[in-house]
Amino acid sequence: MTVEKFWKIVDRVNAASEGDMDEKCSLLKGELEKLSVEEVASFQSHFDDAMDRAYTWPLWAAAYIMNGGCSDDSFMDFRATLISMGQKTFEKVLADPESLADIGPEDGDEFIYEGYQYAPAEVLEEIAPDQKFPRAKKRPAEPSGERWDEDSVDEVLPRLAEKYS
Repeated sequence: MTVEKFWKIVDRVNAASEGDMDEKCSLLKGELEKLSVEEVASFQSHFDDAMDRAYTWPLWAAAYIMNGGCSDDSFMDFRATLISMGQKTFEKVLADPESLADIGPEDGDEFIYEGYQYAPAEVLEEIAPDQKFPRAKKRPAEPSGERWDEDSVDEVLPRLAEKYS
């Protein structure tokens, strides 16, 4: 599967779900169940790549500000939710996390949904229960970008901090 096909699936599911994350997960699983084992494994690999690209200190600052704190697990959910919003939104937010002030919900908790990231693995388990699908690349040890301090995180993304304070 190409990265273009990966994003076409994500974009199609996002549009069809009308923002409902439970529906988005269900639709994603339905799309993936139509694919071969190799294509689902490739989708998972592209998803992992997107998660790694979003593993940045500035984006974590955005999640922290929007939610009044953000653990490792919550940041994983945040990144998966961001991916679920489609390629255009994903790329825009990676380039400028402050853009979340324009597109983020009034309640930052809506941006942390646990489940979307598990859909590919769940489908792989259903269609190939005896196979293992190791991660293609090692996860980054640390987020990229400049680390911030909790006491001054609002200074990292002031427009976002103003919206969520």
